[in-house]
Amino acid sequence: MADEWDAFVRESKNGTFLFERRFMDYHSDRFSDCSLLIYEDNELLSVFPANWVEAEGTIYSHQGLTYGGLLYSTSATQHQVLVILQTVMLWYVDYLQAHRMVYKPIPYIYSTCAAQEDLYALFRAHGRLVSRGVSSVVSMQNPLQMRKLRLRGARKAIDNGLYIDRMGEEDWETLHEYWELLTEVLMKHHHIAPVHSFEEMQLLMSRFPQQIKLFLVRHERKIVAGCLVFVTRQVAHIQYIASGDEGREWGALDLLFRHLINERYKQMAYVDFGISTEQGGQWLNEGLIFQKEGFGARSVCYDTYEIELDRTVIGNMMPLDDEATTESVRFLDLKRINDSFEPHLSEAVTQVVHSGWYLQGHHVADFERHYADYIGVQHCILCGNGLEALTLILRACKRLNWWPDDSEVIVPANTFIATILAIQEAGLKPLLCEPSLSDCLIDVSQLETVRSERTVAILPVHLYGRVCDMRAINDYAAEHHLLVVEDAAQAHGAMQRGVRAGALGHAAAFSFYPAKNLGALGDAGCVTTNDDTLAQMVRMMSNYGSKEKYVHELPGMNSRTDELQAAALDVKLPRLDADNARRREIARRYLSGIDNPLIIKPSIPRDEEEHVFYVFPVRTNYRRQLMSWLKEHSIETLIHYPIPPHKQLALSDYSHLKLPITEQIHREILSLPISPMLTDAEVDYVIEAINQFNI
Repeated sequence: MADEWDAFVRESKNGTFLFERRFMDYHSDRFSDCSLLIYEDNELLSVFPANWVEAEGTIYSHQGLTYGGLLYSTSATQHQVLVILQTVMLWYVDYLQAHRMVYKPIPYIYSTCAAQEDLYALFRAHGRLVSRGVSSVVSMQNPLQMRKLRLRGARKAIDNGLYIDRMGEEDWETLHEYWELLTEVLMKHHHIAPVHSFEEMQLLMSRFPQQIKLFLVRHERKIVAGCLVFVTRQVAHIQYIASGDEGREWGALDLLFRHLINERYKQMAYVDFGISTEQGGQWLNEGLIFQKEGFGARSVCYDTYEIELDRTVIGNMMPLDDEATTESVRFLDLKRINDSFEPHLSEAVTQVVHSGWYLQGHHVADFERHYADYIGVQHCILCGNGLEALTLILRACKRLNWWPDDSEVIVPANTFIATILAIQEAGLKPLLCEPSLSDCLIDVSQLETVRSERTVAILPVHLYGRVCDMRAINDYAAEHHLLVVEDAAQAHGAMQRGVRAGALGHAAAFSFYPAKNLGALGDAGCVTTNDDTLAQMVRMMSNYGSKEKYVHELPGMNSRTDELQAAALDVKLPRLDADNARRREIARRYLSGIDNPLIIKPSIPRDEEEHVFYVFPVRTNYRRQLMSWLKEHSIETLIHYPIPPHKQLALSDYSHLKLPITEQIHREILSLPISPMLTDAEVDYVIEAINQFNI
């Protein structure tokens, strides 16, 4: 295997002896090797020298070098390199559960032709440039004129009796003498020690006597300056430059560098003087730059990239061909969504399983704190699901405000039935209010038509992810001394006038059903509020009416989110805004692209932050035919919701109501796919299919 590896390095487009197995192996005591060889039909296509740091969950592309990346043959195409690097990343995710890669591309001067296909692959993987080291390189094919200052320095060195020498093979005494000078100079001027110890350099030079050479400048027999040269295929890379006080005064390095450029390595393509930046590229060492430019050097960058090994991003590295077709579009692929949070999601779940603590532990407390901060409220209380969250709020409000059993709560008639069931579960009476046809949200102008003397609260529903007109609702509620309780189960992250849904009323209920914008791995919900007394009451009621174990102060229920769900939600919360932004982007594509007179597109708020598009609903008089057409094209759709609540058997007491707007919405509404995991190609495919629909 080592022989095959080395043979490929010698033949590859961008390989040097630094990538041979002997070089990889010399520091095996310090770094854990996780290098890969990539084959196709028994043919070796690529080599990826790499190291693994388990504590960091990080892959390093060759930790022992200032550069190191994917090696590939001179015949490799951009497409092949993209596929290879994608395969490499997925392997590390699957088999090492790696979640980060540090990649240092090999500069173009080490390649047999000037191109770096792996840079495009890094771009497709969302690689982030984190540091840039600037090296000074002399191009031997197109050398710039050497400055007279450097020539004078070289003549000065000769006039003072300085001369060039080279360390003989296995002359370890000379290497040791130089290493002492190097260490002294580095500590005195840069306050650092050499990266390699004397013993390590001795080992490397014994293994690579033809590739690593020590050049010296002596005065009489004393070493006054020197450098190591790593001789690669077409680059002489100068490392560990040092000059003592005597050498500095007499121009020792001018003499040495002139010799290396004009005599020793004039047949090479480049002479690389090494990095001239400090602290990860934060600032230039102007002294080094000035000296190296005097020999006609140009800049070459040694970059470091970080890549978050996100399975979804990696999976989308391959650009789609213009003629590519989409075979099917799922309405919502939960596995695809959850895979995009790996490996962090599985790590969080595993941590809970291994902890032995599954209810009311620190994961619940952590998420409650984080979500309260995100919403901008004092309290977040996790509970069993969205229905129970609403029920707990209303029960607590009823108890704290002494509402009688015939008290009424105004609720939009076109909501999901859970909103109405929660009102009934709390022992209150729902008053169904018509929505506006333009946005499907509660029609504020209709509040007065349904309110009575027994009305105690308004329960606006931010349906489909769009925030209701909360200023008008709150103004009306204040005028008539009503509480406002938000049903924010579909509006995670939505914002109105700088305030998030969940902080726009007296209290709010959220559902973390898996399909929500912020979804758990099962059922979960929460209550948010700034009311300390209400929060304490909700927390007690959700835990059997108890705030002290086995002491029950009031009738309660068991409504708790377990540690596993809380941990999963905490992993997903930091990406909620980004996922919502992607949903808005898809919505904009639908709104601008759908152009079919049989389809009514939803209106959108002036401030796009008010809508997070839990679903994207269109309306049509030909819903059944449209669904059938899209199904023929393998596009999944859903109806939110096919039967209005007052026509459900569970609410038969309301079947006599005449609610024409509600009934029209439920008759015409159809939801299109809008998962943040959808690709642009999938969205375009949906748009094309809808525009082709006809009756």
